[in-house]
Amino acid sequence: MMKKSLLILIAVVGISTACSSTTGKEVPEGNEVAVVIETGKPEHITYDEFLVKVWNFEENPQKWVFKGEVPVIIDFYADWCKPCKMIAPTMEKIAKEYEGKVIVYKINVDNERKLASVFQVQSIPSVLFVPLKGEPSMQTGALSEEAYMKIVKDQLLVK
Repeated sequence: MMKKSLLILIAVVGISTACSSTTGKEVPEGNEVAVVIETGKPEHITYDEFLVKVWNFEENPQKWVFKGEVPVIIDFYADWCKPCKMIAPTMEKIAKEYEGKVIVYKINVDNERKLASVFQVQSIPSVLFVPLKGEPSMQTGALSEEAYMKIVKDQLLVK
């Protein structure tokens, strides 16, 4: 009887923990539930999300047409990559410090190989800087925090 009660308790705690874990905050709107992405943090995006949020190269393969409303940084990374892990805190700092002015997206090259191939990512980390106007630029390899901040100020936040 004691074992059965303990198993039931563990199952209830496990289920309630799993159900309450989300990537955003659930906010009721009428009869619907909307998931709000937390701002001030890098956002992981997929191939399909990239087409909607950044550039739909399937519709415009020859011409860069940025779909965003603020400049974007795209961090191409892999979980096993030590230099990628080294720059992750800098990407988080940029997302927080420039919240509302710059969005930081993260793309896992192991999961999004097709997307990585579009940008010919051969080495990681590779970071794509996308200004509101003009062409994006790519930096390969881990740079210092100061170097990333300088690029943000000089290339992305230029009026």
